[in-house]
Amino acid sequence: MHWLDPDYLPEVLGTFERFLLNPHGDADGMILSEGLEIHFPPHMSVELCATIRSSETPKIKVRGVWPRGGAVIVAVAIETMDGKRIVDNGPPKEHDEHEKPDGRATKSKHEPMHAEGIVRRVLHGPKGEARGALLEDGRIICVPAKEAKHIAQFLSRGQRLAARGQGLTSEFGTVIDAREVGPSADDLHPLKPKEPKPQKHPRKGDAEVNAATAV
Repeated sequence: MHWLDPDYLPEVLGTFERFLLNPHGDADGMILSEGLEIHFPPHMSVELCATIRSSETPKIKVRGVWPRGGAVIVAVAIETMDGKRIVDNGPPKEHDEHEKPDGRATKSKHEPMHAEGIVRRVLHGPKGEARGALLEDGRIICVPAKEAKHIAQFLSRGQRLAARGQGLTSEFGTVIDAREVGPSADDLHPLKPKEPKPQKHPRKGDAEVNAATAV
């Protein structure tokens, strides 16, 4: 959404409650105490986590868009009441998906985890698609977007959800990349893993350079 001018988007005022995490442990969203879910790209997490302390509950202003059919606001700009504004200008040009987008020198390691609890709310991706759940105890369960529609009965608010997969815990909370989900730990169903992104083909000029180098 970095191609959108935030000054021409509707503004929502709310109170920060907590950050949301993706399977890598990077902040990619937040919950406002008014009940709104805000999604933002992981490359904004460095500035946001440095500006908004997870232990505080400041008032913030969010400018963004509402995906059709999704109960989430996709933020293009987030501003604190003291005038600090973080804008989505797109990922840095040198961005590499294998690098740590949150800029931390060290990061919590993934390990096998399981969780069971009551769903507080469904969590969404940038297109409004369901991507997991926030449990009442604060733990986050992530599932592949294509699998979410097949397990909608488990992701409904107030339902009991059990999950097993690879997870990590950081200062922002615990997140589990679920490989199995179900109504209880004794009744889990496997999920199809997220499909890997297709490899990018080198541009013609790059291919010629690589060929010349190989010779």
